[in-house]
Formats: sequence, structure tokens, C-alpha cells
Amino acid sequence: MAQITYHIVKHEDGFAYKLGDVFSETFATHDQAMLAAKAAAERQQRPGESAGIVYEDADGKWHEEVSSGADRPRTAVQDDT
Repeated sequence: MAQITYHIVKHEDGFAYKLGDVFSETFATHDQAMLAAKAAAERQQRPGESAGIVYEDADGKWHEEVSSGADRPRTAVQDDT
């Protein structure tokens, strides 16, 4: 199972949470950013619906698979301030 971590960081004139290179909106306080990151992390773990996917690999071969809505990552929130 995959693991993703949301990072609380100083951003612009306040705080944000970040996943990879993507920032959330800017929050006025650290606590607001922390609450928003925890909510995002919780939503990320909720199961969804299974869906069929079709994709082409680097060799030009097409694949059909079913992506399970129950295959959700583990999440964490880390304070980097």
C-alpha cells in the first residue's frame, strides 16, 4: 500500500500544506493549515468506486485493468515549519 505525506509549510504570507510540489491554498494560521491537511489526508483514505481504466505503456502496448476503489494510500501529516 502506498504512503503519502502532507507537509505543513510556510507559504506566501501564511501557511499551507503541500503534497509533492503542489501547495494548497494559503491559510492565515498554522492551525488552519494543519486542520485542512488532516481533513485532506482523511478524505484521501476513504474508499471510492472501482473503475475500469485503459492506458498505453511506454512501448505503445495498451492495457485494460480494474482499479479498486478500496486501494487507498496510507496518509500522514508532517509539520515542516
